[in-house]
This record gives sequence, structure tokens and C-alpha cells, in this order.
Amino acid sequence: MSVTIKDVAKKANVSPSTVSRVIANNPRITEETKNRVREVMEELGYYPNFQARNLVANKTNTIGIVMANSAALSFQNPFFPEVLRGVSATAHANQYGLYLTTGATEEEVYNEVVSMVQGKRVDGIILLYSKENDQTIDYLANSSFPFTIVGRPSVNPNQFTYVDNNNIENSKEAVQHLVELGHEKIAFVGGSLDFVVSQDRLTGYKQALKKAGIQYREDLIFHQEMTASIDQDSVIQLMNRSEPPTAIVTHDDLVAYELIRYLEELKITVPKDVSIVSFNNHKISEHLRPPLTSVDISIYDLGFQASSLLIDKINQPNIQDTHKIVSSTLIKRGSCRRNN
Repeated sequence: MSVTIKDVAKKANVSPSTVSRVIANNPRITEETKNRVREVMEELGYYPNFQARNLVANKTNTIGIVMANSAALSFQNPFFPEVLRGVSATAHANQYGLYLTTGATEEEVYNEVVSMVQGKRVDGIILLYSKENDQTIDYLANSSFPFTIVGRPSVNPNQFTYVDNNNIENSKEAVQHLVELGHEKIAFVGGSLDFVVSQDRLTGYKQALKKAGIQYREDLIFHQEMTASIDQDSVIQLMNRSEPPTAIVTHDDLVAYELIRYLEELKITVPKDVSIVSFNNHKISEHLRPPLTSVDISIYDLGFQASSLLIDKINQPNIQDTHKIVSSTLIKRGSCRRNN
């Protein structure tokens, strides 16, 4: 037979309404009473019916998490578990659960978000991406529903609450590091240009070349889908040019891992023949041979801050939209060397 709130009240020598107020963390209840009631709840194995309480309060205590691609594809990249770790830390501290989208296509993800909002399944939503012409962002912007974005919105950023890195400066710093090592033929393997982060990193790459007096060359650039494998034929074409690059910037460490493997098959050695700089600084990157030079974009903090801002919006519906820029650090390792 399950333990009821009346059983807890009787054992703790308080009224059932006091137990309810303890569960809701009502500030009017003394810490002494809260501790006594909580001890009894643990002793009796009582678990509050949060679903019933949330229905009364018209809240779900749940945050919706939206990814640009299906969860099956997204979780292949260490970025997503790490950003979710940051989201979860804030959510847990504020007694929120997480609800992840499972749609496999952009249309399915959009329909899930509409269902979340209209079905009141969540109290707010975090978008783990920012891209151009995204119907999900447009829908949320017009719905007056609390949401935050990991990434700078492509249009009217001051009208949204978001968390991001300074991706233009990060990319400039990565290229500048290669320039300081004497590299001039620097290739760029970018993500899909539908995503704002890819656009910003390409902009930073161009600005760094211009500052160094190096001509921008379209033949040293190629892009790929964010969750797709790198195209081996593109790598072969890039390195078989009459003047191949002596350095390459990639948009993600996973891409760099694949790139290094393809280069090995071409008998091209990193960093002896070509230097590589990447982004995201996944934990395995320091253990590669050679260890990978990468921009640490503080992925955990991106999730932590996005969740914090969202909970503020949930609790204060009229709060002004804001944004936070999370710090980044270029971690210099053995995948780069001076170009003699």
C-alpha cells in the first residue's frame, strides 16, 4: 500500500497542508519544520505527486530541448551531451526535468515544438542551434512562449535571449595562430552555411587573412552538413592541388579526426606536412597523436547559461531579452608546427 501525504503528516505531527507547503518549499514554513517533514518523507519512502501539483499550478516543471537534427544523429557529436550536461545542472538545481525532441527531420522537429507549446508539455524551450530561415524560431518568436537559443540569431538578435561565443573572433584567433607560424596557404573546412556559427567562423577566417595580407581563395574552402562525415573526395582534391594548403582549419574536432585519418591514407603527416586547428576541444583531442590544437568554446557553460536565462524568463515573463557571450580559449597542442 502506497504512502500518502496524510501518513507523512501524522508521523511528522503536522497537518497535511503543512506537508504540501514543505513540498512546494513555501518560505513561510520554518527550516526546522521542513527538515523534519523531509526526514519523515524519506523514512516512509513518500514521493510527491508532482504531476498533480503541477496541474494545479498550471506548470510542468519541464524544459523542452530542441536540436536541429534527430537525437540519434546529434548524440554522435560530443558537443550535445556536454551542452546538455550544462543545461541539466541548472535545471536540476531548480527542480526542472528535460523533454528532448525526437523528430528525424526539420518538419518533424517543428511539429514537436508546436505540440510542446500548444499542449503545454513544457514551461520553456532551449534551441541548441541557430540557423537561417528556421520555421521553429519564427514560430516561437510569434508565440510569446519562453525560449532561449544557443547561438546568435540570424536576424534581429537584440529581440531574442541567447547564449553564444564570439565565433568571429575565435576563428580569427585560430587563423592568426597559423599565420604566426608562417602559414599562408590555409584551407577552411566549414559547417553548413545555413547555421549562423558557420557563417561567423568563415567571416573570422576571411578577416584574419585580410589582416595578414593573404589573398582569400575559394579553392581552399569547402563546407559540409553539421552532422555528416567529411567528404573524402574533397580532401583528396584539396591536397592534390599544385599548391596544396600547409594548414587547415576545421569547424569541429570530429571533422579533424576524420581529416587526419584521410591524410594518413594519402601519406600526409600532421603536423610535419600540414597543420590543423579545430573547434570545440572535445576531451579526446588532447589524447590524439598528435594532440589536436582546438578552440575550447566552454560547451558546458553554453548549456548552463542558456538554462539559467530560460528559467529567469519562465519565472519573470516580462523580463527584458538579453544575451551572454561565453568565453573561449585557443588550446595550442602538437597538431601545428612552424611552416619552414
